[in-house]
Amino acid sequence: MSTMNISLPEEMKRWVESQARSGRFGNSSDYVRELIRRDQERQSKIAHMQALVEEGLASGKETRSMRELKDIARQIIEI
Repeated sequence: MSTMNISLPEEMKRWVESQARSGRFGNSSDYVRELIRRDQERQSKIAHMQALVEEGLASGKETRSMRELKDIARQIIEI
């Protein structure tokens, strides 16, 4: 595992240390790694959602009515 040194304002340093002492994390590094994992997951979800939006926009204008789309959705749910 690689090492990285970071500088934090005193208030943030105290916060990280308090999270580590809470018992949920083994130490400050565990807490920071968890934050990074969460951010990676969040970024992945955002990228996926953006890809879906772009796909939808590229698919063109829908020609079916809202009622038709709702009927299709209901049929899918019933399956």
